[in-house]
Amino acid sequence: MTEAVLAGRAPMPVDVEAGRTYWWCACGRSSKQPFCDGSHKGSGLAPVQYVATESKTAWFCACKRTAGPPLCDGSHKKP
Repeated sequence: MTEAVLAGRAPMPVDVEAGRTYWWCACGRSSKQPFCDGSHKGSGLAPVQYVATESKTAWFCACKRTAGPPLCDGSHKKP
C-alpha cells in the first residue's frame, strides 16, 4: 500500500453542516484538500466518509497521519 502524501502541517478548519456527508482525502494528493477529488485512484488508498452530526467547525487532518481520521489529533506536531 502507498503511503499518504503530506498535504499540510496544520489542521484545516471547515464549517460543516449537520447531516451532510463529506469525503476526506486520505492519500494527500487531492487538489481540493481536505476533500477527495479522485486523485487516490491506483494508490491503494481510499477517501474516508465523514457525516456531520451537528453544524460546526470541524478540524480535518492535513498531514494524513491522524489516528482518528478524518479529524486532526495533533499528529502533525510529532517529528
